[in-house]
Amino acid sequence: MIPLSPTFALFVNHLLAQESWARGKLQKHSGQVACIDVQLFSLKLKVTADGMLEAAAEDATAAVTIRLKPADLPLIAQNRERAFSYVKVDGDADFANTISHLSQNLRWEAEEDLSKLFGDVAAVRMVTGAKSLLETVRQTHQNIQENLAEYFLEENPMLVRPAAVDAFGSEVNKLRDDVERLMKRIAKLERS
Repeated sequence: MIPLSPTFALFVNHLLAQESWARGKLQKHSGQVACIDVQLFSLKLKVTADGMLEAAAEDATAAVTIRLKPADLPLIAQNRERAFSYVKVDGDADFANTISHLSQNLRWEAEEDLSKLFGDVAAVRMVTGAKSLLETVRQTHQNIQENLAEYFLEENPMLVRPAAVDAFGSEVNKLRDDVERLMKRIAKLERS
């Protein structure tokens, strides 16, 4: 099994090597360790003096720990801007903010890297094909969700539309108010 921390550090270092501003932000946290705990595995990464990352020892004390659930990984991948809303962060707030900023702004230029291996035309086609495949998967996922919702709402009613719940709630409130008015009238008639 490939150790995850060194492999992840290599990938992030590839991105950092292309972005001096990102290395500058990390240099402020030189020597600090970040732990990314995904329940199934964890990554411990140490910031080096040049603003790059290296795998930290398993027993290293983390300045910041970022905990996330494996079920949230697709949501994080889908919306990187909101990635930190799915995680629980413990430790150094400034270091955590730096990690959050980098996670939102570091981008992999796959086309550029692929062009070095396969040439410009092939790289453009590969990236375009991958984007098309991802869009097809996303659209298929959405279609399946819509079909299941329609099935459980219309054909085999196990779910109720929110509008129907709201209408039912309004009717219950109206009936409660009517019953209270009727009780007051009855009490008034009993007094007279």
